[in-house]
Amino acid sequence: MSNESDGSAIESSAPLPRMRRTLDLGERRIDTQIDTGSGWASVENGSAQSAFVMPDAFTPEFEVARYEGLGLGDGDVVLPVCPVSFRDFMLFEKHAVDAARGMARRFIPAGYRVGQVYEALTRRVFPAFRPNALWYRQPIYYMSNALTIVPSGTPVGFPAYSRALDFELELGVVLSAPLRDASVEEAAAAIGAVVVVNDFSARDVQLAEMRSGFGPQRSKHFVSSMSATAVSGAAVADRLDQLTATVSVNGNILAHTGTRDMRYSITEAVAHVSRSEQLYPGELLATGTLPGGSGMELGHWLTSGEELRLEIDGIGVIEHSIR
Repeated sequence: MSNESDGSAIESSAPLPRMRRTLDLGERRIDTQIDTGSGWASVENGSAQSAFVMPDAFTPEFEVARYEGLGLGDGDVVLPVCPVSFRDFMLFEKHAVDAARGMARRFIPAGYRVGQVYEALTRRVFPAFRPNALWYRQPIYYMSNALTIVPSGTPVGFPAYSRALDFELELGVVLSAPLRDASVEEAAAAIGAVVVVNDFSARDVQLAEMRSGFGPQRSKHFVSSMSATAVSGAAVADRLDQLTATVSVNGNILAHTGTRDMRYSITEAVAHVSRSEQLYPGELLATGTLPGGSGMELGHWLTSGEELRLEIDGIGVIEHSIR
């Protein structure tokens, strides 16, 4: 299975240092390639000539076996970074509110109708649709499963326990340096790579898990995905809150969105996580869903046979066939 097209999807953007990795089954290794505007060229992992200083957290054999298990073949593009952890924030209030409306519309229709009446009469957001009070005081996040992140191009099916598969378009950053009690400036300097992230979600399972008080579990941990390319963190450090993005299904654009209007910047969120906690190179942290970046907000629920495409301009693309 080849996902080469995903790796070249942003060729028309202004040249930025980009990185991708390919599978070499003959040598049982993962090869790194860099494009600084003149095309892809192979480099040694960790080479000083690379704009990416991303240490390898896993052995090549571990990664090769993992990608073989996903059905990838020789020469296929794999994850640009195999992260050691995955923290997922919720930084956009508009997403939080619209997603709550979408969840209620499908799973709590009576509550949704009450919310509609309240909002029509008061012209204010129904209180149950607003984020928890803690969200307004500090960045909030949950820990997902870094080892179930798959590359763009991997076919994705419904988990056996769900009939409500959804996608979430997000911006992700990967650390290239350790952090502890970091300032916002130190957090920004530690971002080695920027990627597109998709947090697949089983919505019919999520509501009960959230009500448990322990946050999402099987509703989120079964699979997530990442773009085939990563962009150097330094190259986009000044525009992480100005990126544009699109959601498409079967070639039809469902949403134009972007990274503006975060409650906290991603660097503020990273700095927050580092308070009295050691962070390490290879850790992935994502913004949470961009406004209008999920099917639940858009009223579009994934079905078998659909083709999903999520793109953040200048960063990368995620594509999946839904089974």
